[in-house]
Amino acid sequence: MEINTNSKKMWRCGEGECACGHDLAVIPLRLAAALIFILHGWGKLTGGGIGPGMEAFTGLLTSLQVPFPAFMAWVVAVVEFGGGIAILLGIFTRAAAVLLAVNMAVAYLLVKSKMPFTSGEIDITLFAISLALVGLGAGKYSIEGWWKGREKETIS
Repeated sequence: MEINTNSKKMWRCGEGECACGHDLAVIPLRLAAALIFILHGWGKLTGGGIGPGMEAFTGLLTSLQVPFPAFMAWVVAVVEFGGGIAILLGIFTRAAAVLLAVNMAVAYLLVKSKMPFTSGEIDITLFAISLALVGLGAGKYSIEGWWKGREKETIS
């Protein structure tokens, strides 16, 4: 943590003008997770790209005896697609990351935990990235970061 002692106001990393390492570190996490979630969500919604389409995904959830499979298929697809966009832009990042973490935990427990470990690696990784984003937020280089900077200018 850097502290500027040349000023009466002491700036800590993440406050003021300090360029914090975590602001840069979350960028590849956001980009990687967003790309995967957007592609998979879009695939579920449309059947295009990576994904089975809504009908096939609903069938999968039905075979797994998920309650309200058609409704839950839409929920999962919208959470993945919308949450991926939110993480990419860095808006409502923590809320989106919570939903995506729950999504990945359920996907792993219902499907991938019954398969060889290598089948669930991506789910575990996306779960971990989502949890990291819950704790770290979007960082300075995001819509949230821009908005916070804008608020500080308005207050000053």
